[in-house]
Amino acid sequence: MDRPAYTWPEGKRSALCFSVDVDAEAPWLWQHRAGLPPTLGQLEQRRFGPREGLWRILDMLDRVGIRGSFYVPSVVAELHPEILPALVGRGHEVGLHGHLHELVAECPQEMFEAALDRALEVFHAQVGLRPVGFRSPAWEMTPGMLAALMVRGIGYDSSLMGWDHPYDIDGMTEIPVQWQIDDAIYFKFFGGGADKWPPVPAAQVGQGWLDEFEAGRHHGQLFMVTVHPWISGRAQRVAMLERLLSHIAAQADVWAATAAQIADWHRATNSGRFVAHSGLEDLAAHLPKGPIA
Repeated sequence: MDRPAYTWPEGKRSALCFSVDVDAEAPWLWQHRAGLPPTLGQLEQRRFGPREGLWRILDMLDRVGIRGSFYVPSVVAELHPEILPALVGRGHEVGLHGHLHELVAECPQEMFEAALDRALEVFHAQVGLRPVGFRSPAWEMTPGMLAALMVRGIGYDSSLMGWDHPYDIDGMTEIPVQWQIDDAIYFKFFGGGADKWPPVPAAQVGQGWLDEFEAGRHHGQLFMVTVHPWISGRAQRVAMLERLLSHIAAQADVWAATAAQIADWHRATNSGRFVAHSGLEDLAAHLPKGPIA
């Protein structure tokens, strides 16, 4: 099958986007929204992000010389009102990430829209801007949620992975993610017997991500790195990220950009070339009728 190649600026072979999900306390608050437990272990781990990890990552990006896309739950912005102004002031993109990091499987449409509207209000109040991008907690979406973003003028979503370069789904620009270059699946560890494996050493992850970058460059992919300050703000992991990003940013055939810049490029040059439809109704028509033996 003859497949078209994705077009990057100035003939570049691929692109790099460094994205940061500034979750902090938000997932813990969502998990315990019916009532907070008295335990502090996980909460204090998460608070490391806004206290220290975020700032180490920002300083690292200054040294490497690239800008990132930071997705901030609005409750985190309320709890830490210094974060959004600092991100904007240092030239980074800020995007929406729910209010309490609402998990889509547990969040009806009305709750999703209420959280989205509250987040828009918080961002406008704190930094006077309306974000153009949204990332869903845990990288799940519904057709109705995509539609809600478009109604509110959100320019792109970054939650799905139907291609490894930008595409359109149900009329929305999608800037795709990849689980294999998300830090949480390698490093997240809470203790107490619930974890299935110990954290992977940062050097091992860095080599795996470098291999993914080199392989993906051949296919013209978007290398979308996703990290969390409470996870990758630890010293060994920041050092690994600096080595990796410095290497990638030095490649002449790679475009380093924010997700918003990539979305603008996609709409200007590739819109309509890679189109997907959620197609749930079409899929449902293929399900068996009646009881299943």
